[in-house]
Amino acid sequence: MTAETNTGPMIGQRHLQTFLLFLSIVVNYMAKFNAGVAVVAMTNAENTNPNFPEYDWNEMERSYILSSFFWGYILTQFMGGWLCRRYGARITMFVSTIGSALLVVLIPWCVSWGGWQAYCGIRMSMGLFQGFLFPCIHAHLANWCPVKERNRLGALANTGIDCGTLVAMFASGLLAASSIGWPGIFYVSCGVGVLWCIVWWIFGANQPRESKFISEAELNYIETSINSSRKAEEAELKATGPIPVPWKAIWTSVPFWALMVTRCCQSWGYSTLQTEMPAYMNGVLLMDMKSNALYSALPYLTSWVMAFVYLIIADILLTRGIMSITGIRKSVNSIAFFVPAAALIGVSFLDSTQKTLAVVLMCANVGINAGSTIGSTINTIDLSPNHAGILMGIINTASNIVPILTPLLVGIIVKDDHDREQWQIVFIISAIIFCVGNIVYLAFGQMVNQPWDAPDFMDKQRSSNLQEAGHSKALEAQRIEKVEEAKRNESEGIKDN
Repeated sequence: MTAETNTGPMIGQRHLQTFLLFLSIVVNYMAKFNAGVAVVAMTNAENTNPNFPEYDWNEMERSYILSSFFWGYILTQFMGGWLCRRYGARITMFVSTIGSALLVVLIPWCVSWGGWQAYCGIRMSMGLFQGFLFPCIHAHLANWCPVKERNRLGALANTGIDCGTLVAMFASGLLAASSIGWPGIFYVSCGVGVLWCIVWWIFGANQPRESKFISEAELNYIETSINSSRKAEEAELKATGPIPVPWKAIWTSVPFWALMVTRCCQSWGYSTLQTEMPAYMNGVLLMDMKSNALYSALPYLTSWVMAFVYLIIADILLTRGIMSITGIRKSVNSIAFFVPAAALIGVSFLDSTQKTLAVVLMCANVGINAGSTIGSTINTIDLSPNHAGILMGIINTASNIVPILTPLLVGIIVKDDHDREQWQIVFIISAIIFCVGNIVYLAFGQMVNQPWDAPDFMDKQRSSNLQEAGHSKALEAQRIEKVEEAKRNESEGIKDN
């Protein structure tokens, strides 16, 4: 008689936690990426609602506004991982989201007296708060996801990236053209952020055992799956404290560097469209704000749908043993990088007479790129479940330096929004970077736990170093002894003569 395998309830608290993580990304991305539409509306009232102020900002000033969020964002990635380890994801994510939500509502008032500089300052401060978010999300997934469900639940949570961008683009355009005008973009972004914080404070929990709503069956399933091979280590950790971070091993790990380069290249191509698509559609494709909102959002609707398509296919391939996790990640990532690169080049040769084809190619670009979530975004959990938050903090810091640069580069290259050839240069650069990133991932990426993930890695390394030091001392003693013996023999030979 075989023992019955505990698979836990089909729908449980782990799914609620994943859904809350999904919503956290959505509400934070609404606040983060509403600026792409907002700056167009704030500088072109005729296309939105002429009853609200219009500002005379040039392309470079608009680029500073779009870039400024990331000035703060990159500064708190490491801190986000550290705070999550120290205080847990529940309070850290709450502070991250409520801080960003309360700041975004200040924009209409501050811009009226401080201009684009005040807008930059607020967005930079929002970035400081939102920098805590993704390190917490990855650490929270590592704590809540059974090993066999990590791929599925991790990908589901990260679909919030596409949904958040979709909502930011679509809702911002509609709000700007409505009776509440462009200030409504910021009021609504604040409202949904505060609402999420209330729900998170009630239902969020750092560990399955801390949840007030989890069933005993689900708790046993999660803990058995995650900790089956680490029960003895957990008892030791309670006595010795947290697992030390093997910084040297991480920074000298080739798979870690391959992932970081890949994520930076992904960030370049994706952020170019995220921040500049409304300006491109308004300038080159000559779309008004309502059309702009719809067609700017369509690629992200495609991306959101495709994220589930990728997820279902990857889940079938993995659970049926058709492909390994390495094969799935590298295959999906290749599709998600190479196809959008080709689509970007295609878009760069289109003008206002080919609007439909341009929108189709942009939908293909962003939609197919959704596979990068399964392909590489959650690779941190493969490399090191114990240090997933730290790894995500490092990688997110590096990859979010890129969105600082892309709007500024556009501001340097694109002097005239209506000049297709200038946008051509921007898109071709992004296509090349996409290709380079995936080639690095194919060559050097790995999807297995690294040796430095082990809780006792540092102890073993110290022990090995001590053994090597002892062995070196023994060899040195032997060498000295041989030299002295040779000198004695030589001295005795001279006396005999």
